[in-house]
Amino acid sequence: MSSESDPVPAIGVIGGSGLYEIDGFEDPEEIRVETPFGPPSDAIISGKFAGRRVCFLPRHARGHRILPSELNHRANIWALRSLNVRWIIAVTAVGSLREKYEPRHIVLPDQFFDRTSQRPDATFFGNGIVAHIDFGDPISERLRTLLAESAGNLGLTVHDGGTYVNMDGPAFSTRAESETHRKLGFDVIGMTNLPEAKLAREAEVSLATLAMITDYDCWKVEEGNVNAHAVIEHVQANAENAKRVLATVISKIPETPDWPEHQALDTALITDKNLWPEKTALDLAPILKRF
Repeated sequence: MSSESDPVPAIGVIGGSGLYEIDGFEDPEEIRVETPFGPPSDAIISGKFAGRRVCFLPRHARGHRILPSELNHRANIWALRSLNVRWIIAVTAVGSLREKYEPRHIVLPDQFFDRTSQRPDATFFGNGIVAHIDFGDPISERLRTLLAESAGNLGLTVHDGGTYVNMDGPAFSTRAESETHRKLGFDVIGMTNLPEAKLAREAEVSLATLAMITDYDCWKVEEGNVNAHAVIEHVQANAENAKRVLATVISKIPETPDWPEHQALDTALITDKNLWPEKTALDLAPILKRF
C-alpha cells in the first residue's frame, strides 16, 4: 500500500550474466541507495521504459565483479523495494538438467530447491520481529504467465514451469551432483535466484524468473565439462533475447499492485507490533510501513 508521497509503483529488473544495462530508458537516473544491510550490487538505473517506471539493477555489478556467494541479496531487494518496486523480473543464467532444455532456450521456473549454505542471509526478519511467509508457490503465477506469452509471441523457445535448484558456486557441479539433481527431477541449476525470490516475497513484491539456458550441466558428458568460456558463448545471445522479452512484457504488467504477493505479510507476521524493536522496525520501514 503506497502513501501519496511514494513514487509510482515501479517494475524492477535484475540483470543476470551478460545483462548489465537496458537500452531505451527515457530520462534515466542513476540512484545509489544506502541500506541497513550494506551496499547493493551497483547503482540502480531508474527511468521510463515502455511507458512504465522501471528500476534496473545488474546483479553482479557492471563488468561482472561479484561472485554469486558474495551477492548482498538483502541489500539488493531492500534497495528496489525502497524505490517502490512492486514487481521484479529476475533474469538469470542457468544450466540445463534436461535434454529438451537446450542452450538459448528460456525456462520460467515455478519451483525452487535450496542447496545453498547461506540461508540466514535470505530473510529480512529476526532481531525481534518474526515472520513466516507462505512460500509453497514461490513464483508469481501472473507475472510468469505474462513472460510466457511475451516470449512465445516473439517466437522464442520457452518452457513454462520447472524446478530451479540453487547451489552456492562459484564452482560448477560435480558430475555426481548433476546426476543426482536429474534423478530428483530438477530442471535447471543456478547460483543466485532463490534468495531473491524469498526476499521479494517478504517485501511483498511479485517476482518471476526469466531463466536463460547457457549450457547443459556436466551430466551430458558428450558436451564436455561446463566451463566459463563455454557459457559465455551463449550469454550474449541470451541477453539480447531477454531484452526483447522485457521490451514486450513491461507494458502488460498492471499499474496497481494488488496481486496476492502484494499482501504476503498479512498472514506472515507473528510478533505483535507493540513488541517490535525500534531499530528493527526502522530498518524494515520500506517493507513494514503499511502496518
